[in-house]
Amino acid sequence: MGNGVLRGAVIAVAGAGGPAGRAALVRLAEAGATVVGADNDPARLAEAVDAARYANGGATVTGETVDLLDLDSTRAWATGIEKEHGRIDGLVHLVGGWRGGATFADTDLADWDLLEKLLIRTVQNTSLAFYDALQQSGNGRYLLISASGAAKPTAGNAAYSAAKAAAEAWTLAMADGFRKAGGEEGPRAAAAILVVKALVHDAMRAERPNAKFAGFTDVKDLADAVAGVWNEPAAEVNGTRLWLTEKP
Repeated sequence: MGNGVLRGAVIAVAGAGGPAGRAALVRLAEAGATVVGADNDPARLAEAVDAARYANGGATVTGETVDLLDLDSTRAWATGIEKEHGRIDGLVHLVGGWRGGATFADTDLADWDLLEKLLIRTVQNTSLAFYDALQQSGNGRYLLISASGAAKPTAGNAAYSAAKAAAEAWTLAMADGFRKAGGEEGPRAAAAILVVKALVHDAMRAERPNAKFAGFTDVKDLADAVAGVWNEPAAEVNGTRLWLTEKP
């Protein structure tokens, strides 16, 4: 991290058990942050936490099984982190999920029901639960990982793109809250969106050695971009989209 801005920071990672979550835990721990991961799959979460600890001997990385679809559980998670560590400097939202079809006409609305929970409700709950602590941090960041499809939906991705667009709008409303709270001095915390086309990781490459994954973002590069957001002043990143792929 160069200037060590994350040394001693307390960062929560929602969706820590997936490939992007694992990469984020490793990168943030490497930068000297205390990292607290949450996932709904205890085994996957334990594996991710162990990997991050192993990669960074002595790093403080912990995991908690949290139901992010439940606001009370999410608030309890945030309160617990603050009680234990005295502060919260970030929430990285990596809860993902994809459902889609080949054409617009064969869209299954059951896909929407699932994606609304995974991609929107988890954003609503984490943003509401962590807002006050991030506002008080002095360098708080709420980071949503989104997809370029939110800006340019394709026919078979109506449910996914609409859910991502809603999550983006919600995050930008949070950013406006930080802006208003900051008054003339500018926001003390920031909510921002990192936009990818799709993510790729080593296991995917191993499974499909001939695939090009054109325009995809490696989870390690995403983790670098996430860590880098704390280096930028809150006023410069609040309410912005950071494009890690070409704008559509």
